[in-house]
This record gives sequence, C-alpha cells and structure tokens, in this order.
Amino acid sequence: MLRLPFLFLANLLLGLRLLLGLPFRLMAARKRPTWIRFRLAGDLPYRPRPVQRFRIGGTQVEPATVTSLEVLGRALKVLAADPKVEGVLLELEGLGIPDAKREALRALLTDFQAAGKRVVSWAVMVDTDAYPVLGAADEVLLAPMGRVELVGYAAEATVLGEAFGRVGIHAHFARRGDYKTAPELFTDGKVSDIQRQTLESFLDERYAALVEAISRDRSKTPEEAKALIDSGPYSAKRALEAGLVDGLVHEADLGAHLGLEAKKDEEPPVPTYDAYLATLAFPPVKWRRLRRKPRLAVVDVAGIIIPGSGGAGRFAAADSVVKALRRAARDTRAKAVVLAIGSPGGSALASEQILEAVKRVAKQKPVIAYVDQVCASGGYMAAIGAKEIWSAPHAVVGSIGIFVGKFEYGELLEKLGIRRTTLARGENAAFFSSSRGFTPHERAALEREVEEGYQSFLELVAQARGRTKEEIHQRAEGRVYSGLRAKEAGLVDRIGGFEDVCRHALEEARVPSDDFELVRYGGARAKLSLLKLLMGASHPATYAFCTAAWSLQGFGTPGRID
Repeated sequence: MLRLPFLFLANLLLGLRLLLGLPFRLMAARKRPTWIRFRLAGDLPYRPRPVQRFRIGGTQVEPATVTSLEVLGRALKVLAADPKVEGVLLELEGLGIPDAKREALRALLTDFQAAGKRVVSWAVMVDTDAYPVLGAADEVLLAPMGRVELVGYAAEATVLGEAFGRVGIHAHFARRGDYKTAPELFTDGKVSDIQRQTLESFLDERYAALVEAISRDRSKTPEEAKALIDSGPYSAKRALEAGLVDGLVHEADLGAHLGLEAKKDEEPPVPTYDAYLATLAFPPVKWRRLRRKPRLAVVDVAGIIIPGSGGAGRFAAADSVVKALRRAARDTRAKAVVLAIGSPGGSALASEQILEAVKRVAKQKPVIAYVDQVCASGGYMAAIGAKEIWSAPHAVVGSIGIFVGKFEYGELLEKLGIRRTTLARGENAAFFSSSRGFTPHERAALEREVEEGYQSFLELVAQARGRTKEEIHQRAEGRVYSGLRAKEAGLVDRIGGFEDVCRHALEEARVPSDDFELVRYGGARAKLSLLKLLMGASHPATYAFCTAAWSLQGFGTPGRID
C-alpha cells in the first residue's frame, strides 16, 4: 500500500521536471542534431554495471562513452524513429570485446541501418578484433596518422616441462583422455599433435568468421579478403589504398565531414546522445510503473573454480557461488535464473558442489546456462544442472575429463642447500608431499582416483544430456569444442546471445518480456594471480582445468558475463 503513494509522488516529480524543461527544449528543438556521436571503448558489458555510490576518486568517463550494449540499443531505437536524424558516428578507442559481444554490437548496427539510417565509424587504431566493428559501418574513416592492425589470429602453445626440469621442479600428473592436454603445460618438452590440432580447429573457425565479415562489409571475395589480411598491418595510407577504409579524417574535422556547421573559434562538434535528448520536446522518460518489470537473476561462475569461499583473484569459490544461487532462489521477484559461466574449470569437488546447488534452484524456477567465452571441464559440469545450455558461436565448450597431480620441488630444494626428510606412517601418508614424486603405491591410488572421477563425470553429463555414458565418452576425454561444434555434439542446446538467453529464460518462467529488470548475484571480477594458480595446482585435489597451456589472440580472459 505504501508503494502507491511513492509511485504517484515519483511520477509527479518526473512530470513536473518534464514540464519545467519544456520551454528550453522547444527552443533547442530548432537545432536538433542530425548526427549523434557514440564512443565505443574497452569491454562493453551487456547491461549497465551497478553504479558505485560515494566512490572517492576514479576516472572520469569521456562524453559519448557507451556504458553497455543494452543502453546503446535503446538509444539507436530512439534515433531510428526520428526522421530528422541522418545517422550516428561511432568513435572506436581501445575496443576489446569477445566474439559474442561483437556480433551483438554488429546486430544493433544492422537494425539501425535497416531503418534507413547511416553509420559512420572512425578510429585512430584498430586491431583484428575491432576491425569487424569498424568495417560494419556505411563509411569507414581513419585518422591520417592511424593504423589498421589487421593480421589475423595467432595461437601460442607453451610447455614448461624442460624449463621446470632444469631448475629442479618435476610435475607428476595422471589424466583421463588424450585430449585433456592441460597437464602438458607442466610435464612436456614440446607441444603435442593433439594440442596443435585443437588450436588449429579454433583458428580455422575464427579466421573463417573474419574473412566472411571483411568480404561482406567491404564487398570483397573471400580470396580478396584473405589477401587483405595477409598484407597487414596497415598504415592509414595503405589502408585507404587497400579499400579497408573510405577516408582519412582528423578528429577535429569529423563534424565538417558530416556536413555539420562549425561554430566560430570552436571545433565542429558532433553532439552526444545526451545533447540530442535535450532537444526533444518530450524525451524518453522512465516512468515509475505500477506493475513492476519482470526480474531476472544472473549468477556468475567466473574464473577458476576452487573450494571454499572468498575467491579473491580470478576465481569462482564454490561456497560463494552456492550462496549466490541460494539468494537467487530466495528472490521471489526473480522468475528465472541465468547461470553466466566464464570458467575453464577447476576443482572437481567444488564444481560438483556448484552443480548440486544449480539443480536445487532449477527445481524452483527455470535456470538457463550461458557462456560467451569459455565453459569447460568443471565449468561445464556446473552448467549441466541447468534446464538448457546456450553458447556463443565461438565460445570454448567441453573438455570433459580430469587430471590430478602435484609438483615436486625436492631437487630444487637440494640445489638451494635445503635438506628435507619425509617420515610417514601409512603407505599414502606422504601423498601430498612436494619433496618427492609418487611411490608406486601412491601412483596406483592416484590412477584409481582419476578413473573414478572420470566415470563420475561421464555419468553426470550422460544423465543431464539424455545420453549414454559411452556416447558422452566419445565426446569427452578432454575434447574441446567451439559453441557451434558443441551444439552438433549435443553438449549445447542453442546458439545465441546474452539478451536472447534472458528473454528465453523469462519465457520459460511464463513471464515473456523484452523489458525486464536484471539483478546480478555473485562476486566481482578481479585479476588472476599466477602464483596462486601454481600454488593451487600443486595440490593433488586441484584438477579439471581446461586446456590452459595455450593462448589465442582475441579470445579474451575468462570472466564475468556482464
């Protein structure tokens, strides 16, 4: 009952503010801009990040900076409906977004162009990942001193076995599956053929998508697009000659290039979206609604999965994730849950703990798992508790398998003059010792643990995916898939974007809506500590990592989906 007077008062104040500003907006309406400027920088979240109130210091956001894909989409819809607006100018500055967000951004621009509007893009420098966004415009501009670092995708596989041996560190691991190549980072002296084949498959897929984008945007044949990639990187002059950009324009001259009149002694401005709204007689107003928007909960499983709580660094602590899931389940307004997974795996015990929590929530309300970058090994184990698994086309999915092991520092300690004697009572009492490797008896126990863990993993996936253990085994043994190939293998239900997943989750909850409130549960993202990772990996109970021995330009670091 108290909410009704509050809503009435809030809407009354909004209405008064709208009316009081009307005369000024009517005067400004005569100069309503025809071109609007947006700045795309960094890793754009899908939805606006929570504003930290009372924050001291911090960097000031540049005008026109887009705060989320959702905010940009709403702005483009308003502009598309205005017959006076000719188009938008996109300024790219250090844009670094994963494939899924890049495709979502391109889709927004395509819809805007379909309404008869133009898109002009400009940048000082773009790399291989950012160029498909720059190139999606009707007119592509570059600063005269600029560069197009279009070179394709490269993978780097690293192995540390020989280096570890030289300093007296020895890695002892047991694994199930030839494709579970993560331990090779610590044990091998050269990159295996399987590791190479895995990398090649992802490179081929990413490269094909890049060629297709350049071919479509720049009206080139696939062969011509490949030739453009092979001739990179480009100076501004060479990019113009190659047809990768349509013109070279200084930032100060962008307004004049778009036909905007320059004010005396000032740079010709391209106004921001906020400046545009100030010229509308009746701009969009967020009225307080009597009926609340449907609420959707998002629970993050971001980073390496570890037991316990906290999770400082780029880790997903099981206890913290479970508590977040419980809060989402208790939220009576949240009609469904999106399990946003960005994890290469981690502890099998912690992963199964999260899985059981997901299953409990799924009994109360629809839970849809989504991955836009990586959902592998223990991360995939957590996902199978959801009703459906959605993936971005080029996300890393699978790696069903486990490995267990530890690091032996005995030789290194001796080189440093440190003498350590291990005394034990019980055949496996020194199982966790880092002073020596595994004895034959301990090795047998290790192999038994690995086999039991692998069979348990297969059984869990088989039950969740409606397959037999043998069918899952044929797709497992550490095999890593892209989202598209995971769907063909039956490990993923649908391919789509984050907003598609959110709408589908609400449909499953029987409250379909395109206008909904999103509430996030889970810890904030932080940097990964390599020291903590290596220290954790030295314990035999830490395993189920995804293929961590390689990096691919443009993949992005596993993290929160926001």
